[in-house]
Amino acid sequence: MIRDVLQETELRMMTAVEAIESDLATFRTGRASPGLVERVVVQAYGAEVNLRQVALISVPEPQQLAIRPYDPKLLGAIEKAILKSDVGITPNNDGHAIWLTMPRLTEERRRELTRQVGRRVEEAKVAVRNIRRDALNELRSLKNNHEIAEDDFFSAQDDLQKLTDRYIEQIDEIGARKSAEIMEV
Repeated sequence: MIRDVLQETELRMMTAVEAIESDLATFRTGRASPGLVERVVVQAYGAEVNLRQVALISVPEPQQLAIRPYDPKLLGAIEKAILKSDVGITPNNDGHAIWLTMPRLTEERRRELTRQVGRRVEEAKVAVRNIRRDALNELRSLKNNHEIAEDDFFSAQDDLQKLTDRYIEQIDEIGARKSAEIMEV
């Protein structure tokens, strides 16, 4: 029973780490990254779809993204979707592809992005702590229902804390890496 609780908790914590990684991938760092526009929602074929489902996104140069739709008729819709999104870059349409050129980030903008990264990292850490709280409540319930011994409860509590510390450390490393990437000129 304890093993099941800890395994489920670890899966949930892994999901939280994956979520922060994908969230931080959308942050502009002055370098072109497909993650910047992958989640842009495009009106295509009467439905809303992610950009990556209707176009090939490539990085031909460090400061530039090329978006080539699988169906050339979608160029206009993709351009509109990028303009509506919070990407903050004006697309250039050459009739075959859409080009996004990343402007250089100012020092002030870099600091603001770093603060945003810090807030997102803190939210992810809170999510992991909430997962720990849920698992601890589940373990207490098992102990109170006499399904596990008190010694086993305290041992499981220690294991749960080690697990939490490991995932918090991973989140901190991800945040530090992203902050360093943003501040890099």
